[in-house]
Amino acid sequence: METSDLQRGKFITLEGGEGVGKSTNLRFVTDWLRAREIQFIQTREPGGTPLAEELRNMLLSHREEAVDPTAELLMVFAARAQHLAQVIEPALARGEWVVCDRFTDATYAYQGGGRQLDRSLIAQLEQTVQGDLRPDRVLLLDLDPEIGLQRAAATGAADRFESEQLAFFQRVRAAYRERAEAAPARYAVIDASQPLNEVQLQLQSELERLCERSGRIPQSNN
Repeated sequence: METSDLQRGKFITLEGGEGVGKSTNLRFVTDWLRAREIQFIQTREPGGTPLAEELRNMLLSHREEAVDPTAELLMVFAARAQHLAQVIEPALARGEWVVCDRFTDATYAYQGGGRQLDRSLIAQLEQTVQGDLRPDRVLLLDLDPEIGLQRAAATGAADRFESEQLAFFQRVRAAYRERAEAAPARYAVIDASQPLNEVQLQLQSELERLCERSGRIPQSNN
């Protein structure tokens, strides 16, 4: 039996470049949902299943061989196809919410903006792999890449993407912002340079609105 739109779970993604505070704010989002007894799963991209995590490791690892941008893009969507089939779609069909650390907007930003791949190729793969599935709400943490890279440098060794030059991350940010401007009803752009409590007040407001639209009363059990 198929799940109706009202019974179906909500799909929330957190997006942004390096050093925007996704990990901290992802924890805030999941704590907020947990306190309101909203059933959810937390996952990430690339990754989310054993196979997708293997592909993630391949994508992030430094290697002597140059990685062709199209090969990189296909690995991203291979991981996404597995993730959707094994984790995201089943959870949404059960009525659970899905909170995902990055999704296809990151592909448009990193492979489309950063790598400068043809956006129409990304759109074709998006339609092939996802069909009509899109996040219900994209929480985009926006920050000047220079500040973000300084923050990220303090957290440990850089992976293959984090080792790119500043111009790469400036293109990433621009691509994210272009997507948000093109579909403002689906995106919430949050200034990640604000104090953390201000960022999280905005996140809370977005979560409350999403709850209201789903027919839930967002009251804490604390």
